[in-house]
Amino acid sequence: MPAKKKTQSRVKKTQVAQHVKIRGGKDIAPGLKEANEQSPHVVERPLKKAIKLNQFPWTDKQKEFFRIALHPSTNIVFVSGPAGTSKTLLATYCALQLLNMKSIEEIMYLRSAVESSAQSLGFLPGSADEKLKFYNLPFLDKLEELLLETKAEKLELENRISMFPVNFARGMNWKDKCVILDEAQNSTIKEITTVLTRLGKNSRCFILADPMQTDLKDGRMAGGYEALRKTFSDEESLQFGIYTFEFSEEDIMRSELVKFIINKLKTMEDDKDE
Repeated sequence: MPAKKKTQSRVKKTQVAQHVKIRGGKDIAPGLKEANEQSPHVVERPLKKAIKLNQFPWTDKQKEFFRIALHPSTNIVFVSGPAGTSKTLLATYCALQLLNMKSIEEIMYLRSAVESSAQSLGFLPGSADEKLKFYNLPFLDKLEELLLETKAEKLELENRISMFPVNFARGMNWKDKCVILDEAQNSTIKEITTVLTRLGKNSRCFILADPMQTDLKDGRMAGGYEALRKTFSDEESLQFGIYTFEFSEEDIMRSELVKFIINKLKTMEDDKDE
């Protein structure tokens, strides 16, 4: 990782005071909190009972992300990485931990309504909820992986999670929320700006993108994500709790096959640029 990006990933050691157990308590990652420890700010409608979460053999790079994502001073994290680097899983895990820490009241999952295909599916029948169901599948899949006892339906009924397109966000004011904007490479600057400017008191936002997989029809690489990520990759942004974090091909966890495919595709793109 380039030196500048490492700087963006730093959290001041003087601000780090708590820990969280990883892999059933066998490993400790500095800078994180236990799920049953309260954060400095406790919301008006805190979770009454902690949600039991599945644990995985987190890598050092993933633990580094946890330290930043769960730190009390963090407000926004731009997260880049190729397919298979567990961006959505990690963001969802952190959001659930923030619920357990009583730092937030609700998790909001957003995506731009862009089809992940070169061919349009055309008109989709059904109600608005039925039409949007397919856009929410990645989030629901990650909840199913992480939740040990609690069901996603229960969290939705209790207004602990909500899912909707970015288009519906305009005019909202988000207090005590954790917002996950997924597939942000398909979002325009205006859409990402709409999300960022909804963030109210004690809210946090993870903006996730894979620049290799933009589905914007006019061929613009990474939409508005790359432009905004670069804009906020400076020391001034750090003072406002805005960080950038990047996973690479080496961080792909899905399978060795996916890692091989991504590396091959990257080589193909590099050859085109020469």
